[in-house]
Amino acid sequence: MRRTRQTSRGSRKVVIGSAGAFAAAALIAGAVAAPAANAEPQKNGSSTQNREARGAAVAAAKAAKAGIDWKDCPADWGLAKPIQCGWVTVPLDYAKPYGKQIKLAVDRIGNTGTKDERQGALVYNPGGPGGSGMRFPTRVTGKNPLWAKTSKAYDFVGFDPRGVGHSAPISCIDPQEFVKAPKADPVPDTEADKLAQRKLAKEYADGCYERSGEMLPQMTTPNTARDLDVIRAALGEKKLNYLGVSYGTYLGAVYGTLFPGHVRRMIVDSVVNPAKDNIWYQANLNQDIAFEGRWKDWQDWVAKNDATFHLGDTRAKVQQQWETLRAAAKKSPIGGVVGPAELISFFQSAPYYDSAWVPTAQVWSDYVAGDTQALVDAASPDMSDTAGNASSENGNAVYTAVECADAKWPTSWSKWDKDNTELHKKYPFMTWANAWMNLPCATWKTKQQTPVDVKTGKGLPSVLIVQSTRDAATPYEGAVELHKRFKGSRLITEKDAGSHGVTGLTNPCINDRVDTYLLTGKVDSKDVTCAPHATPKP
Repeated sequence: MRRTRQTSRGSRKVVIGSAGAFAAAALIAGAVAAPAANAEPQKNGSSTQNREARGAAVAAAKAAKAGIDWKDCPADWGLAKPIQCGWVTVPLDYAKPYGKQIKLAVDRIGNTGTKDERQGALVYNPGGPGGSGMRFPTRVTGKNPLWAKTSKAYDFVGFDPRGVGHSAPISCIDPQEFVKAPKADPVPDTEADKLAQRKLAKEYADGCYERSGEMLPQMTTPNTARDLDVIRAALGEKKLNYLGVSYGTYLGAVYGTLFPGHVRRMIVDSVVNPAKDNIWYQANLNQDIAFEGRWKDWQDWVAKNDATFHLGDTRAKVQQQWETLRAAAKKSPIGGVVGPAELISFFQSAPYYDSAWVPTAQVWSDYVAGDTQALVDAASPDMSDTAGNASSENGNAVYTAVECADAKWPTSWSKWDKDNTELHKKYPFMTWANAWMNLPCATWKTKQQTPVDVKTGKGLPSVLIVQSTRDAATPYEGAVELHKRFKGSRLITEKDAGSHGVTGLTNPCINDRVDTYLLTGKVDSKDVTCAPHATPKP
C-alpha cells in the first residue's frame, strides 16, 4: 500500500509510488504559530488521544519558532545543490511532548517562479510504510516536465518519516543477513515448510523488539501524521499542501482526519482503503487478489509481443513459462542465488509499474534464450552494497513496525493458514509471499493500536483523489472508500490502467487537472474518468 515486497525476510524495494522531481530557491521558515483550530478533534477521545493532540500542538508551536536551519545536504546523501537539507525535532511520544525527542531529516528546493508566484511548500510522501521522500526535490533539478508548472509555485519538500533513513532509523535484523539469498520458497509444500516460515517470522518480530524496542510503540501512522504537522509548522506554513502516493495516501487520510483545518491542498494517488476493518490484515489479502489480476494483464501484453520476447503467444503459454522457470529455480537456484523467492521479488515489479514491463520481460526473454547472468544480475542481492542493503533492511523494518503498530492483527495461526490457503488456490502469484512478510505482526511484542476512523472534519477542503482501476498494490475500491469519507473530494479514475502511482505518468487528462488543482485549488464539478496512459512498447 505501499511497497514492493520481497519474501521470507528477503531484501525488498520500497515502493516509491510515482517517481518524480521538484526545484530550489529560498524557503521562508517563519515563526508561524501552529493553528489550533480543528487539530485532532477530541470529543469522545481517550485521555491518551487528548494528551497526544495537546502534545502535537506543543511540538508544532516550538517548531514554528525554531524554523529549519537549511544547509547544503551532507555529501553522502546524494542530494546536490541547490537542494538544501535540515532537521525538525519531534517528540518520540506525543503524549509526552517534553520527553525524548527525535530528529527528522527534511529537504527542499525553492520554487522556480517569482516571489509573487510562490504558494508555499508542497510536502511529499512516496509510500511504504518505509519510503523516503528525500528525492522529491530532484523532480525539479532533474527538470521533470510533468512538474514544471507546479514547481514555479511551490517549494518541493521531502522528508524521511520517523524510523526511516536519516530520521532515527530502526532495524530488525543484520542487513547482510536480511538480503542473503536464496531464501526458502514462499509457497509451502508441507506443514514443515509452514512451521519454518512461522519460526522466521517470530524471530524477525523478536529482532525488531530487541534492536528497536523503544521506537516500536510510537511507529504509527497517526504519529507520522503529527510529525507532518510539526514539519508544516517548522516550514512556516499556516496550512499544508501535500502529495501522498500509495501508503502516503493513508498518511494523508489520517492527517486530514486529525488536522482538517490545517489542510490547504491535498492530492492522494493510488489509495489505501482507509476503512478500519481493512487496516492492515484485510488490506494485504485484498492486495493478493489485485496482484493476480495485474499479473495477468502483464502476461497478456507479453503474449501480444511474442515476436519480441518469444515467451508464448497466449497468456496460458506465458504462465507455463513462468511455472517452468519457478520449478527450475526451486530445484536448483539459478546462479546459486535466485530461487522462487527472489523470482517473485523481481517479477512483482511488472504488476506494480508499467515502467517495469519491458525490462522484466527482456530479462526473462534473455534467460530463456540462454543468458542466465542477466537474470542473476537483476534478481539477486548485491552483497557488496552495504549502504543499499542497510536501506532495504531499514525500509522493511519500518514497513513491518508501522503495519504491526497501527492495528490489531490475528494471533491465531489457524486463521492465517486458512485465509491464505484459500486465497492461494485462485491467486497464487503473491499470496504466500505476502503472508510471510506480514506474519511478524501475529507475534508482535508491543501494543497494537486501533486504526483512526477516517472522516471529514471541519475545514477540510476538497481533496483530489487519483486512481487507476487495475492497480495491484492499492485496489481501486480504496479510492472509492476514501472518496465517500472525505466529503467534497473529487475522484479522477484512470480506466483500464494499473500502474501504481498515477501522477508520475504522462496522461494529460490527469496531469492538467493535477496542475490546475495545485495552482488554483479548483476541481471539476463532478468526478472524472480518463482514458489510460500509453501502453509500454518493447
